[in-house]
Amino acid sequence: MPDQTTPALPTLPVTFRPSRTRVVLLTAGAAIFVVLTVIALLIPGLSPGERTSFIFTGALLFGVLMLLSRPKVVADESGVTVVNIATSRRLAWAEIVQVNLRPGDPWVFLNLSDGTSLPALGIQPGIAKERAIRDARALRALADTRSAGAPETPQG
Repeated sequence: MPDQTTPALPTLPVTFRPSRTRVVLLTAGAAIFVVLTVIALLIPGLSPGERTSFIFTGALLFGVLMLLSRPKVVADESGVTVVNIATSRRLAWAEIVQVNLRPGDPWVFLNLSDGTSLPALGIQPGIAKERAIRDARALRALADTRSAGAPETPQG
């Protein structure tokens, strides 16, 4: 009987992202923008500056929610790109020592060969816990497979 915890390796390139969370954030952002814009246009007696401030506030909130929906993890033949809220980092497969998603973790953590840990917000068990676990296992299997065949890089 095959091992249930080891997933089949996904076809590369593959993108992991919290799709449901992304949909909720972008839908809420669009709704907030539309509601504030409609309010700005329908309230009588507002000056053009006040109307603009309503619309600007809606656009600002939508922009913040767009940033929060940005995280993803993209795996391809040469490595992994981790895109978090404000940063992006490219890693070679050999740099990834371990992929962790422990109970209670808000997202996956990548233990790196330099001794640091990198949060990968693109795999998070918020709304879709089972999918996050499946994605973390797939990324772990890819990292184990790709790192095993990578030549050791000398540390200078």
